[in-house]
Amino acid sequence: MNTFLKYFFVFAPMMTNAQSFNFKLQKEKYENIPFGEIKPEGWIKTQMQNDLDGFVGHLDAIVPDLMNDPIYYERLHKHSKLKDLGNLKEGDAEGEEQYKWWNSETQSNWHDALIRNVLLLDDPSGKMKVKEYIDKILSSQDKDDGYMGIYDRDLRYKFKSENGELWSKTTLYRGLLAYYKFTKDENVLKALIRAVDNVMENYPAYASEPFYAGKKFSGGVAHGLTFTDICDKLYQITKEDKYRQYALFLYKNYCDNFSSEKDIQLTNILDSSYRLQSHGVHTFEHLRPLIVAAFSSNDPVLQKALSIYLKRIDKVTTLSGAPIGDEWIGGRMADETNTGYEYCSIHELTDSYCVLLQKEGLNSIADKIENTLYNAAQGARNPDHSCIAYLKTDNSYEMQGTKNGLKELDRKQTRYKYSPAHQDVAVCCSPNAGRITPYFVQNMWMKEGENTLVATLLGPCVLKTELNNIPVQIRELTGYPYKNEFEFRITVEKRSDFILKIRKPSWVKTFTCNFRYTLQNGYIVINKTVENNENVHLKFEADIEVHKDKRDVYFSYGALLYAYPIPDKEIKGRAYSPTLSDYFYASVEKKEFSVLKNQKPTYKDGEIRVLVMNSETHQKEKIKLIPFGKTILRQVTFKN
Repeated sequence: MNTFLKYFFVFAPMMTNAQSFNFKLQKEKYENIPFGEIKPEGWIKTQMQNDLDGFVGHLDAIVPDLMNDPIYYERLHKHSKLKDLGNLKEGDAEGEEQYKWWNSETQSNWHDALIRNVLLLDDPSGKMKVKEYIDKILSSQDKDDGYMGIYDRDLRYKFKSENGELWSKTTLYRGLLAYYKFTKDENVLKALIRAVDNVMENYPAYASEPFYAGKKFSGGVAHGLTFTDICDKLYQITKEDKYRQYALFLYKNYCDNFSSEKDIQLTNILDSSYRLQSHGVHTFEHLRPLIVAAFSSNDPVLQKALSIYLKRIDKVTTLSGAPIGDEWIGGRMADETNTGYEYCSIHELTDSYCVLLQKEGLNSIADKIENTLYNAAQGARNPDHSCIAYLKTDNSYEMQGTKNGLKELDRKQTRYKYSPAHQDVAVCCSPNAGRITPYFVQNMWMKEGENTLVATLLGPCVLKTELNNIPVQIRELTGYPYKNEFEFRITVEKRSDFILKIRKPSWVKTFTCNFRYTLQNGYIVINKTVENNENVHLKFEADIEVHKDKRDVYFSYGALLYAYPIPDKEIKGRAYSPTLSDYFYASVEKKEFSVLKNQKPTYKDGEIRVLVMNSETHQKEKIKLIPFGKTILRQVTFKN
């Protein structure tokens, strides 16, 4: 037994839950609003619809072999063969066993994205497709014990090596939870409860080893730690403590076993010399199990561990909010040119920060979420075609497969390109790119107490909910983050007293509001009796900010990072359909710019104009910087 478990408990399966779990739920700042009560509007809605018409809505058509694999119905057994995923395996060091369960991740993350986009956009044909999928998945559940997963009876819950037992369930159940919250279909909730209870019965707390997987690479087992996502959400729905108790057990058991993905293990977190090194996606998704564990226990060690881990993540996060890992972190710190980041990691860190925002309510966490979504995530999308970058860097000088033209000796690198699928590597980033915006939207508003609505993340959306059994609608009309003016149109069915809290981002120096307000911990608080319709007008004033990074400088205006768009040559690659293809980009210029000192950049019409020195001609030039998220090739940091 390691130091961590000695500290927390003496192993004794017959002890009560309270003794063995050291369980005590901590008070959480906000309450999540059910999925579907917040819907996108404006440019966010347009982008989501374009995604649904593009790669998100048609991923099953462009990689049919992966999506048609009946892995949840014709389950894996002892004699199952490795699956051909159509990807290049040259240089992979992860082992082959993962290829058996991998389709469950691809399918379920995509279905999660499809469900959320279709329901939020109220897409008629998509809703029929989603309903057929839900019915088919529910029919796959074993009637006798409630098992719902990818393994037959000769394998399930009997592993001593790499497997996807908990991971395949996590990815599947997240989509089912979203569907239940939107539709209130009790059959879906009952199926989920039976399925989760089946896990808890077969991996009983403190009397089983769900994370024992030997001493080799075990990426699927490590992904399975995010089963705490399901536990946390089921607790929020049912208010049954057993789900959060089980989440705490899962985190403890993970720390007690060997894992190739060890950044989140407590002994490593508490080691002051330790540097993050694991597969980036694991490192950033594992923040959620730590958050849930810390808020499920009153132990100060877990609180300290959470604080340390968040600081470590800051050190491996680039200017745009992107967490590095191309695909491993490898003990490095963030560098805008030399460390890339995976789209999966962008989504996972955003989701983890959203969980932390709900539990802590800190303005600074919301700033990080907006930075990551509005800069990193947008900056890894192709602004002209329906596809995303698997790997990307902040300073991006070419996208032709390798990182800014550098050859990697240890693996065949093809990830630095734009694709709707990325099947040559893994169809993981494209499904997650479809999930990130719906997850952001569902966290744009939260509740505090009985009568307070909180605009936590800013952007165009509409909230339809109830306070004290009175229907309330708030339409947030704005072009944010490209414009910093807001109109909150409030509609109630009858006279209502409630508090409206609107987050004031940290970059805001001054603002105007047409209602009397107070400022509390970074929130604009309006205590108002609403008779029928009220309109809150809010305007944030922004300045060009010149930041220093090491010896370089970079520019922001409001929530957005700005970059010089490098002229490029587009090269079309593999065509999946008449409208969906891979794209590569080569730079058509070799110059870089350094910024001249003692100047005043100017802002006009969404562009920053700045005086620079051309590295090729050694002449002064005035160039235009545009929002980071609207670029493909770019220079974002400049020598001073």
